[in-house]
Amino acid sequence: MELFKYHQFAFAKLLAFRIQIVLAYQIIAVVVGWHIYQITHNPLSLGLIGLAEVIPYFASALFAGHAVDHYYSRRIFAGLAAVLLTINAITLTVVALGWLDGNITFWIYGSIAFTGVARAFIAPSYNTLFAIILPREQYARAAGIGTSTFQVGLVLGPAIGGLLVGFGSKSLAYSVATVLCLGAAISIALLKLKEPDKAESIPVFTSIAQGLRFVFSNQIVLGALSLDMFAVLFGGAVAMLPAFIHDVYHMGPESLGILRAAPALGAIVTGIWLTKHPIHLNTGRWLLGTVAGFGFCIIGFGLSTSFWMAAIMLLLSGVFDGVSVITRQTIMQLATPDAMRGRVSAINGIFIGSSNELGAFESGVTARLMGLVPSVIFGGFMTLSVVGITAKLAPKLRTLHLHQLH
Repeated sequence: MELFKYHQFAFAKLLAFRIQIVLAYQIIAVVVGWHIYQITHNPLSLGLIGLAEVIPYFASALFAGHAVDHYYSRRIFAGLAAVLLTINAITLTVVALGWLDGNITFWIYGSIAFTGVARAFIAPSYNTLFAIILPREQYARAAGIGTSTFQVGLVLGPAIGGLLVGFGSKSLAYSVATVLCLGAAISIALLKLKEPDKAESIPVFTSIAQGLRFVFSNQIVLGALSLDMFAVLFGGAVAMLPAFIHDVYHMGPESLGILRAAPALGAIVTGIWLTKHPIHLNTGRWLLGTVAGFGFCIIGFGLSTSFWMAAIMLLLSGVFDGVSVITRQTIMQLATPDAMRGRVSAINGIFIGSSNELGAFESGVTARLMGLVPSVIFGGFMTLSVVGITAKLAPKLRTLHLHQLH
């Protein structure tokens, strides 16, 4: 019973860290998008937000994974990420208050680049702590709880950000994000646990190469990562929401918060369901099918001329995406050796986390070339193509049952 309570309390502190980080990040994301579009009125500028974050993320992610596996405490790296995001939120607050001279967009993009470095440490440290705290037989259910918590942040963050801007100011929204980042740092500082011994220290590039070899030699892991990466890359409609709100639906930042929150609301429902009904059989087929469903919803969103129909399409996309995210996370936790969790999580982050930002850039470029609505529809059809290609090239993933990984 004491061991069970230890797992509960430690996991609760880890979830407190995660939801506060997600809330802060999402508030910043929705406010920065609105902030930039107010200044430029150019969809490409929204895509450049993603590019500004993904370049430093790419540059630091693999090194962050190596560091989490080999140096100091995993808690230290999680706390470092929270501190870096705090600095970012403070900088944006100062920008919104008009206390900095010069090109405002330069300061905003520079601050977002700082976020990319912080994000490089979040997934490796969180996933490693997750595996330390919980026994393997609890991974599937805990992944559902963790994803639901994450999605709650994705719902509340944009909604809070939109309301704070609509009824307050951008500086108020950024200030709230600062407080949340500090709260995340405190939560991780309060997490007490006995960490296993570090892996034997080896040269950094040798260590990174080991992680890359593991991922690229494992058809199930590589297939799951590639599927989500390209689906998110081409289905990145959320990045264009400020343009849809401003130019198609002619509404304000409060409505932007609703649309940004809709996919996460659908994913929360899915996460709650999957905590009680984990997918153990036909896991690979469920993964492929739900990503295809996500693609159809993105096409439906692009074709929607009504704000509320668009919200329903995004809500349904979150339902499908929630299944694929939880399934992929469970596969990754079960398939990854303990000594490589930091590195594999970092590679996973490059595949999945960076695809959001690259998808935002891709959406901005295609919107500039094709027009706003055609670019979203094109992305949905490309997602369907990715599902078909993955099913063909990764038969082990297609026929996977979860018990095969235990």
